[in-house]
Amino acid sequence: MLKEQLESKFKEMTSGAPAEVLEVMKKAAQKLLDSGIAEKALKVNDKAPNFKLPNADGKMISYNGKGTLIVNFIRGSWCPYCNIQIPAWQNLYSEVKSKGVEMVMITPSVLSKISSLKDQYKLDFEMLSDQGNKVGKKFGLVFSLPMELRPIYQQFGIDIPADNGDSSYLLPMPATYVIKDGVIIYSFVDSDYTKRAEPQEVLDSISKEIPV
Repeated sequence: MLKEQLESKFKEMTSGAPAEVLEVMKKAAQKLLDSGIAEKALKVNDKAPNFKLPNADGKMISYNGKGTLIVNFIRGSWCPYCNIQIPAWQNLYSEVKSKGVEMVMITPSVLSKISSLKDQYKLDFEMLSDQGNKVGKKFGLVFSLPMELRPIYQQFGIDIPADNGDSSYLLPMPATYVIKDGVIIYSFVDSDYTKRAEPQEVLDSISKEIPV
């Protein structure tokens, strides 16, 4: 299961980290949780915004409120947890298509980065670049990485400005939505970036009718 892979990665990422670094990361995570941003994001029964974004080839891909679409928001090409989530969805993509459903993955990463992800994982679904987090903001997912975390990320070799193509340090919380005819029928949003929706659970939700 995806959850087990993510938990294993978390243990790997934190096992050798200095205690003071882990404390800074823990406090930042708690601050984001306390902000209530996850509760303010779009949720089930909300109307989903239409959007148009470029894919890995620079072609504009749009959602106009018709049909059923799975939307996964990820932090960026640099995120180790995202890089576990991506192939998990690729492995189930044939099942997604068999249900007559489309799927996209949205990240603020620039086109060159998402093109590399597409090639690395041989993706059949669309990876879209939301540079500037314009769509992420419409879903209520975007926050600014705290100043105290920025040098820590740099120590890990993570260059968010290079990945985002700007200096804002804005990131979306990882989130998964199922949108049916413009209405959200499933949502998973968590301020803890190590947690993601279980793909099979998301697929099981697709058969539900739009809540009234």
